[in-house]
Amino acid sequence: MAKTKYKVMLGAGLLLIAAALALAAYNVIDAQRAARSAAQALEALSQTTAASAADPEQVSADDAPAYLADPEMPMPTVSFDGNDYIGRVDIPSLGLSLPVISEWSYPRLKIAPCRYTGSAYLDNLIIAAHNYSSHFGNLNRLNTGDTVMFTDVDGNQFTYAVSLIEDLPGTAIEEMQAGEWDLTLFTCTLGGRSRVTVRCERTGDS
Repeated sequence: MAKTKYKVMLGAGLLLIAAALALAAYNVIDAQRAARSAAQALEALSQTTAASAADPEQVSADDAPAYLADPEMPMPTVSFDGNDYIGRVDIPSLGLSLPVISEWSYPRLKIAPCRYTGSAYLDNLIIAAHNYSSHFGNLNRLNTGDTVMFTDVDGNQFTYAVSLIEDLPGTAIEEMQAGEWDLTLFTCTLGGRSRVTVRCERTGDS
């Protein structure tokens, strides 16, 4: 009887190990796929942004960005592979440059960071991303004062400095949108119990 029980426990243990290895392999493959998807979208977005950006030497007062006159205007988008993108986010200290999808959903988060809510023009933009290392998985490594940049599809760039890094419960929806932060970045921790949340203040634009 004891021998049989030992075999059952051993078999169950081996199954658990196999399941854990399979899950780890899936996560690695999923992260690699996400990195490729984001890179492809970023390339398409970069080409469009470069084509849209005006020559600084030829810009006059009449060519001021439209959002300055109407900050509540919808952020323009560029479509690629079935998704609309509002621009890209750059985090130099993490070596990240990522496209940002206009509207978030769980399937879209597997492709690229997504706008959770808000607008760069109204200084209340919130961007969510998966915790892949190629996306927002290393947000907790940021430090106060680090630079974050957002560039819309028209080539308008907004520069921010990290002001606060905090962990919020996964259900803290109101808290995520609370405060007068110009830019917020967040991602779930492993297991999804909390969200690493980076609050930023705008320091300039061009």
